[in-house]
Amino acid sequence: MSEQYNRASEGMPRGLCPECMAGVLRLKHITYFTWLNDELITVPNFPALVCDVCGRREYDQRAIKWLNALLTPQTGRRTPRKNIPPHTDSLQP
Repeated sequence: MSEQYNRASEGMPRGLCPECMAGVLRLKHITYFTWLNDELITVPNFPALVCDVCGRREYDQRAIKWLNALLTPQTGRRTPRKNIPPHTDSLQP
């Protein structure tokens, strides 16, 4: 993980909360919940900025993209090859 998500920096202020305009966003590692079709997926230790007053959560877009790539049904599957018919000119009876 990058330096941005280093546990040593957890809890350090990151800015004013855009929701309540009173709290401060702080980096925390939380459990992220998302749905994949009919299944609830939980991801522990997911980086998020959390407001210390209203609880608003903001997730890093790179982390979300990475997670979406892992959860894509096509991940790890080979792409199907196109079936190319054999060259028929050389097949003479």
